[in-house]
Order: sequence, then structure tokens, then C-alpha cells
Amino acid sequence: MWHVKADSNFNTHMTDKDTQKNMENETAAPVVDAGSVEAAIGADAAASAPLTAATPNKLTPGRKMRGDTSRRGGRPSGAPGSTQAGGGRSGGGRRSGGDSRERVKPEFDSKIIDIRRVTRVTSGGRRMNFSVSVVAGDRKGRVGVGLGKGIDTAGAVEKATREARKNIIRVPLSPQMTIPHAVEAKYASARIMIFPARGRGVIAGSSARAVIELAGIKDICAKFLSGSKNPLNNARVTIAALNSLVKIPRSSLRRKEESKGE
Repeated sequence: MWHVKADSNFNTHMTDKDTQKNMENETAAPVVDAGSVEAAIGADAAASAPLTAATPNKLTPGRKMRGDTSRRGGRPSGAPGSTQAGGGRSGGGRRSGGDSRERVKPEFDSKIIDIRRVTRVTSGGRRMNFSVSVVAGDRKGRVGVGLGKGIDTAGAVEKATREARKNIIRVPLSPQMTIPHAVEAKYASARIMIFPARGRGVIAGSSARAVIELAGIKDICAKFLSGSKNPLNNARVTIAALNSLVKIPRSSLRRKEESKGE
């Protein structure tokens, strides 16, 4: 076995040597001032400030953490028309810049009385068209009937409505909005008889009822004298009957009453 004898002089000598090296290193190291260090840190922060502002911060807190109550992509909470904490959107639920104008009512009301699909066979195949019959009126004594054809129903209805407005007639009505006398008419195979019926309302069927209602006539009775089931012919014969009405002046009525009294 080896025995090592402790030598106090050796330990002392090594300790002094290490101490001497440490002192030399401290003497060679430069002395750094605290003020210069702070100035250098401030300069670096100022140089990196524009880069930090231009670069988006990925750790930005959300709206809830910031206490932001504005809608995403909308106005801030204090702007007019924005959602408030307790009352919803201001202005009665409408946006401040919205269009509040009412829809303009058309001059004539229209009603479709017949739609037919017409198929035509050609060398290239079958071609389908639509035929639409429309009655238009203002419910003040003006009414008309039109026929339109097209490859789709929307175009056919538009053409029929345009033709019905071109064929408008004015019905001579009494102050009670009824016809002055009875009348009878014939169109193609359809025949009709129309006469006033006070206190009974509108008594009519088929296309005649649509024509009478859109003309605004009250207390009237219409009777078809033929077996025609064609809605277009029935509407046109009703128009012919109303067009043949003549408004009787009150002077002639007084003369008739006077002649009866004598």
C-alpha cells in the first residue's frame, strides 16, 4: 500500500500561486461603468423599436382580456348604431345607413287565370313553350286581359301583363261602384249575361270573378249562358260585356220617372 504524507508547505505554496493568478486576471480585466451599460441598453432598445412596431405581436391579448366590447369588423362600442351592453342595437334595430324607403305599390294588380304548356315537335326534337293568361286592373273601374307566350313562365307572365295593360278599358260605374244596367255579350263560343244585384255582393265564377274583382265592381251577378270552359274566352267575353255598358245620365232617368208618373 502507498502512504501519502501530508505536506503543509505544498498546500500553502499552491494556494498562494492560485491567489497570484487570480489577482493578475482581475488586474488585466477592463473596468465597466454601470452608467455606460445602461446607455448601451437604451440605445439598443431605441434601434429595435421600429422593428417591434412593424412586427405583429403574437401574444396580443384577446378582446375579452382587453375589455373590448366592439363587434368584430364593426363599429366600436361608443359609435352610433353599435351594440350596447344592455339595450341591443340603437335606432330600433335598423342600421343608420340603411334604406328606409317603403316599397312602391304598382298601379295595376294582376292575376293569372290560366297557364298552359305547349309542346311543338320539330326535326330536332320537342320544343316546349308556356302560354299565360293574365287579368290586370286598378280596382277603380279599369281592367284588361292579356296573353303572353315564352320559353319560361316568368317571361310569359311579363308579356301577358304588358299586353293586359295595353288592352285596359274603363267601365262606367255608378257612385255605388256597380254597373248601371244589365248587359249580355258573346265572344267566340262563350256567352255571358251580367246584371246589377244590390246588396248581394259579387256573384260570379271562373274568369268572370277575377275580371269583376280587379275592376272594383260591387253588387253584381254574372251568369254564363254557354258551356265553354276556356278561361281566356270567358275573361274576354266578360271584358266585352263590360265594354258595352253605357252610363245612363240622371236627366234621362228623371224623364223616365216623370213619364211614368204621368
